[in-house]
Amino acid sequence: MRRLLATFSWQELRHHPWRSAVAVLAVALGVALAFAVQLINASALAEFGQAVAAVNGQPDAELRARQGPLDDALLERVAAHPAVAVASPVLERTVEARSASGERLGLRLLGVDALLVARVAPALLPLVDSERAGADRLDLFAPDTVFLNAAAREALGAADTVSLRLGARRADLRVAGRVNAPGAPLAVMDVAALQALAGQPGELSRIDLRLAPGAALDRVVAALDLPPGVFAQGPAQAGERVSSLSRAYRVNLTVLALVALFTGAFLVFSVLSLSVTRRQPQFALLGVMGLSARERLRLVLAESAGIGLLGSALGLLLGTALAALALQRLGGDLGGGYFTGVTPPLRWSAPAALLYGALGLAAALVGGWWPARAAAALAPAQALKGLGSALPPRRRHGLALGLVLLAGLCALAPPVAGIALGAYLSVGLLLVGGIAALPLAVGALLEHLAPRVARHALPLLAVERARRLRETAAVATSGVVASLALSVALTVMVASFRDSVSHWLDAVLPAPLYLRSSGGPDGAPLPEAFVAGVRALPGVARVDTLRALPLQFDPARPPVTLLVRTLQGEPLPLPLVGRAVPVPEGTVPVYVSEAMQDLYGARPGQALPALAQALAAPEARAARYVVAGVWRDYARQHGSIAIDEAVYARLTRDRRVSDLALHPAEGVDPDAVREALRALAAQQGLAEAVEFASAEQIRATSLRIFDRSFAVTVWLQAVAIGIGLFGVAASFSAQVLVRRKEFGLLAHLGLTRAQVLGVVALEGLAWTVLGALAGLGLGLLVSLVLVHVVNPQSFHWTMDLVLPWPRLLALCVAVVLAGTLTAWLAGRAAASRDAVQAVKQDW
Repeated sequence: MRRLLATFSWQELRHHPWRSAVAVLAVALGVALAFAVQLINASALAEFGQAVAAVNGQPDAELRARQGPLDDALLERVAAHPAVAVASPVLERTVEARSASGERLGLRLLGVDALLVARVAPALLPLVDSERAGADRLDLFAPDTVFLNAAAREALGAADTVSLRLGARRADLRVAGRVNAPGAPLAVMDVAALQALAGQPGELSRIDLRLAPGAALDRVVAALDLPPGVFAQGPAQAGERVSSLSRAYRVNLTVLALVALFTGAFLVFSVLSLSVTRRQPQFALLGVMGLSARERLRLVLAESAGIGLLGSALGLLLGTALAALALQRLGGDLGGGYFTGVTPPLRWSAPAALLYGALGLAAALVGGWWPARAAAALAPAQALKGLGSALPPRRRHGLALGLVLLAGLCALAPPVAGIALGAYLSVGLLLVGGIAALPLAVGALLEHLAPRVARHALPLLAVERARRLRETAAVATSGVVASLALSVALTVMVASFRDSVSHWLDAVLPAPLYLRSSGGPDGAPLPEAFVAGVRALPGVARVDTLRALPLQFDPARPPVTLLVRTLQGEPLPLPLVGRAVPVPEGTVPVYVSEAMQDLYGARPGQALPALAQALAAPEARAARYVVAGVWRDYARQHGSIAIDEAVYARLTRDRRVSDLALHPAEGVDPDAVREALRALAAQQGLAEAVEFASAEQIRATSLRIFDRSFAVTVWLQAVAIGIGLFGVAASFSAQVLVRRKEFGLLAHLGLTRAQVLGVVALEGLAWTVLGALAGLGLGLLVSLVLVHVVNPQSFHWTMDLVLPWPRLLALCVAVVLAGTLTAWLAGRAAASRDAVQAVKQDW
């Protein structure tokens, strides 16, 4: 019997290999995309984490300031404590260098103590290149030497010197050797030399501690009596910050990749359902020969398992190749901007391969479960008499509607560990419930359509068949409904996000011309004389200032950004969410981003004591800060606070700025102002230390970065819709081949071949229009969850819903045309057979 069953399945595959190949391809693509995203994420995070661990070393604790640098005097006091074995100072700056091709390169520059760093972070130990001419062991402490890691040497070439710029300062340093730190381009030099070069005497970024054996960290920290604004953190917290940087982005990419696998399950369901329908006489014959219902169930499940195993194997191979290619072309962040400068090697994972292979198998088995049950429930005697294809009983759609209702409840659930699990479950339930209710929607639409075509024979045939076989229509269109719904949802989400970012840029870029220090992300301050000269330029009506400062609120989270900027006038240059609230007299108003509201509970009208604790100046620590409003900040996912620059200068006596927004006087050409600024910068020796950009340039660059970040999303969307169109092709081709006898009967009744093809094409049109409408409606519901739940919970920002109707209609029209054309082409193959021979099979 087993050999007979194997022969039965093999004959089906041999006579219709393309149909099974479509299902295998769908599973393979789903597994490949999900596995590729997993490999890319794991490889990038492992490489980035390894680089961070190498640079940070393995200290027992790190001492850092919540704002600004540490005082060098703290080093001596900490190192003198008997429980501290090693206190290694580190100063970190981001500088600008010139690559071997002449391009500007952001370079991380660390200052260390070569006598101590090896005991905490061996990868940062400078190694003198003894083969270089004039090499000296004392180059470790020379003020004009630097040591490069492999990535920096590759980017800068084999030159003996490197030119670095720190804001307005420039230094030409000798390359004296190397360091073994992995990751992005990195340079190391003596800490005292970097303090002098950066103009930061007596300042440090952190102090790495190695405790004496048996010493307890909490007791040591308590005994050190650290100054206000200084905190201690363990190395695990640094690793947690690295992971949290891109967690939401990685999770969303993985979920989007699983979309293709989800769609593939519907395609397996469609293919096997139609295969079981076509083979009813064979199943009936096997039943008469003694094959039980359970054995028929196992037979179909075995076929779906074979599809899943083959698809998973191909998917794992394809996913590995895709991951290797993406790591080379797009980097470890797939355009997200989280791991800039990191091109990690592929790290293949056997557990991940087993997991995603099992997911592919499970998807195929889930897709084959209902067709297997249909084969098991087949009545052999009725099927042999030609009664096996009777109209299926009407489903009770209470379960489908219940799933949709449950999806709405899941969308209200809060995030779990920063991940929108409830929202993702809501999307899945919406798709399953919506597709389960598809026969109900098909019947309702066709009930209204049937009277309108009653006087037209060919349309009436097409509509009535779809109306009477609504379950078959639902099966045929389930794959395309799933893929189209997800494609519509992603299209709406990306369009809404892009439109919101565009309006946000309009709000945060009110000036036509901008100038900033080219000192890199550190935001090196502009010289005061230069700022005063800019204010005095003729033709400049107003100059607004900006400076971004990192504040460490929570050691386990990335820093919050304090934006010191001009906040005067109406309206404020901030895209507020809601209205600003008045603050009590004597308090300092601040404006927090939506991420601050979610992550730190900052609400309008409430005090923000964490800000006072994070600031270093005594008067700033004594002030009381109150949240006056919440604003959208799409540039900083982990929180930002805006404070007026005049208030900040009064509290801290710090008037340094790094960015200027210039408003030309009425009638003055911005290009003339730009030329005057260039002349002023050249006059003060700052020609290469400042950068100019118009609001239009910044806007275009920002939107280009946005499009690059969502490029992978667009590709995943294209694959999902492609799998759905494969489902349309498989479903209609199988349907047409099953109906050869029906076409023969229509030919005997007098219909020409062109009219038969017209009936098939009209059925394809009717079914795909219904599928497109259902997919569009379901996709709009899913888009509400993505826009209003997933994005706020994952990235802590809101957006306005935008419906790009031209693109949505283009998606629907593409699906309708593809389904109609496929049905017509398949109909040509069936209608070309001899009608008499087709009908004689029933005589």
